[in-house]
Amino acid sequence: MMTRLLAMPVLIAAVAIAMGSGIDALVKGVAPGAGLHHLLAWRFLFGGVIAFAVFRAKKRPRPSSAAIRFHTMRGLLQLFCAFTFFYALTQLRLAEATALGFTAALLVAPVARIVIGEKISLVAVGAALLGFGGVALAVWGSGGTGGSVEGTNRTLGLVSLFASTIGYAFVLVLLRLRATREDATTIAMFTNVVPAIAMLPVTVGLFGFPALAALPLFAVLGMLGYSVWFLMTLAYARAPAQQLAPLEYTALIWSAIFGLVFFDELPGWPLWAGAVIIIASCMIVAFESHFRTRRATRMPASDLPE
Repeated sequence: MMTRLLAMPVLIAAVAIAMGSGIDALVKGVAPGAGLHHLLAWRFLFGGVIAFAVFRAKKRPRPSSAAIRFHTMRGLLQLFCAFTFFYALTQLRLAEATALGFTAALLVAPVARIVIGEKISLVAVGAALLGFGGVALAVWGSGGTGGSVEGTNRTLGLVSLFASTIGYAFVLVLLRLRATREDATTIAMFTNVVPAIAMLPVTVGLFGFPALAALPLFAVLGMLGYSVWFLMTLAYARAPAQQLAPLEYTALIWSAIFGLVFFDELPGWPLWAGAVIIIASCMIVAFESHFRTRRATRMPASDLPE
């Protein structure tokens, strides 16, 4: 019975992850011609309109002044992460950006130590070191075959990507500070509306206007971005996180498929080997945190849904 109940959330999460990889591929294909600043401005504008409409439709209470200040800061950091990651997508192979992006999970522990004083376990330290060994392998041998990247700057792409992962680790830790105070609808509203407001100078044309033909694509990006959040929220509300979290890593498979089909990218074996090490490290951290939390609350580690 439990297996049948979990099947639908697993399918929903899998679809959402595939859609997220599709967004990355669309950004990689559209951003160079449309302009990354225009893509960000209009993507968040459309996403912000949808998120605010849902917020109003669900009649959520007005957030406090402290919450508005907090989420404004977090929203601006989210914008920074989006800009740097989208830029990295235009400079790196799709699968490479996806694999290295997983390192954000390894950075959560040290960031939590800095921001909220959480202790870092030796297991987390060891997993992080192992994971960054995987990063070194992936970066060293990610030349691959096929998929010319002439006209791009791989060094800037890598710097931008790791800046994004560091920023995203801070976003995740900040979310933990407010997750028990605001619901997901309110958080999603700020995540989209704050960047949309910050990018208004671009939206109103102070830096030129995008081609009209690009606007439908920007609208699709906004709708897909919100849809991914909605579907993942739906899935996690109906199944244990431990059941769904490993699915996140299927994004690498989708990225490899999209990269090969649309951009003629075929990463070499070092990227795949490095990705396996990174993913294994992330799962060690996730499961170790799960069991450590259960020990702290004196719950049996075997108390998992069948």
